Amino acid sequence: MTAGPTGTVALRSRWFILAVLCLVQLVVVLDNTILTVAVPSLTRDLGATTADIQWVINAYALVMAGLLLTAGSVVDRCGRRRMLLVGLVVFGLASAAAAAAQTSAHLVAARGLLGLGGALLTTATLAVAMQVFGPAERPRAIGIWAAVNALGFAAGPPVGGLLLAHYRWPAIFLVNLPVVAICLVAALVLIPESRHRAGRLDLVGALLSTVGLGTAVFAIIQGPEQGWTSRPVLGAAVGAALLIAAFVAWERHTPAPMLDVHFFRNRRFVGAISGVVLITFGSAGALFLLAQQLQFVREYPAWEAGARMAPFALTVVLLNVCGIAALLIRRLGIPLAIAAGMTTLAVGLVVAAYAPPDSYQVLLVGLLLMGAGCAVANPAIVEAVLSSIPPERAGTGAGIDGTMSEVGGSLGIAVLGAVLNARFTAALPVALAGAGSFPAAVAAAGTAAEREEVASAFNDAVVVGQTVGAVAVLAGGCLAGLLVHRAGRRTPDPSGPEPVVPQTGVRPDGARRAVPAGR
Repeated sequence: MTAGPTGTVALRSRWFILAVLCLVQLVVVLDNTILTVAVPSLTRDLGATTADIQWVINAYALVMAGLLLTAGSVVDRCGRRRMLLVGLVVFGLASAAAAAAQTSAHLVAARGLLGLGGALLTTATLAVAMQVFGPAERPRAIGIWAAVNALGFAAGPPVGGLLLAHYRWPAIFLVNLPVVAICLVAALVLIPESRHRAGRLDLVGALLSTVGLGTAVFAIIQGPEQGWTSRPVLGAAVGAALLIAAFVAWERHTPAPMLDVHFFRNRRFVGAISGVVLITFGSAGALFLLAQQLQFVREYPAWEAGARMAPFALTVVLLNVCGIAALLIRRLGIPLAIAAGMTTLAVGLVVAAYAPPDSYQVLLVGLLLMGAGCAVANPAIVEAVLSSIPPERAGTGAGIDGTMSEVGGSLGIAVLGAVLNARFTAALPVALAGAGSFPAAVAAAGTAAEREEVASAFNDAVVVGQTVGAVAVLAGGCLAGLLVHRAGRRTPDPSGPEPVVPQTGVRPDGARRAVPAGR
């Protein structure tokens, strides 16, 4: 196959590459939420305790959050294509190990290995997209990549429920294997290699960041369960603060830092990072509360609750795939797009929060507004993060973005979950005081009237929690938009080098030939 004079094959290759990257990222994000519906099956088949199940669910996010920053640096230095392939192999082996697990400890270890693969894949996919697409096409490509993240997050419970309706829980992991195999072959054929040769890997920085971030996420996850003032949580929080402080001190003085801390002097970078944390804080936390409201108050099964939340993700996908979000970002500019998108998301959260329990139509309007806001704000924020650092550090930028997303999402679920529990406990009837959860309160309720009071108390608690999430998103949008605006927009140099895409043929030195995109 040869390229025509207009370079249409090169153009087609770019979008084929993006399709492969999005398929990889979809599987990575799905594994973050797909297991939540398998809790009863895991408890029964593995004889797992509640604590065991929490570790099975959290091990994936815990390891991935701790390794994202290190993975981004490794991807840049060792080769983005190479690390994508390594990540796929690790993810496939970990999926097979998880499916074969006979004990909860075995499954926790396999989920941790999945987190390692997920960290490599998340950073590599975004870094490859940054190298393959030029400035004109990059916002749309990033928008599609971000839309796939939203789709994977929302699709996890219904996909998991559909699999469990026909197969046992190992199918949740076995379904990854054919996807990994397809992506391995496609990546070998389509994706060109690129790397940033910047000396040796900062091993001390990698160790400090991995342990520090992992410990911080552990404290966030365990806080609502064990209590924020409990010894393990306080110890983890203090340890994380010390490790992260040591990481910053090391990065400021080492000659080849993994993360250049001078990035944080850039208002554009700080504004974008603030947006990442607060948009994931509000959206992940509010969706977590909404999923419980649909199941506990509206009494939908897990798969149906997930399906009724799907319009949120589908709106994100539709607006990005059709190019509408990229067009709006270009028209509005990055600062205003961030502020407008996050404001729309906040309005959607409020509408969804105050939707009558017996009306899905109002909730649907809220979900559509949430999706529209995320469709515009997310790509604009990612573009702001990545345009604030040198292009050759795309993997590091992807690691920073992914790390802040994990931290923001974990904080949102933990903090809004704590708000929910506090409000729910306070609103319970006196006779049911002390019930620590909705199922426990319903079980203790002796009459239908008391059960209705429990449902009403839980619904009120969800409203309060989602309102707090909406306020956080709105504040984040204003702060991020203002900081990015003050930093000024950086206009890409049209005479700069174009990204590379693969094309058939070889160079004289025998390596695969890559030509400038669009030529």
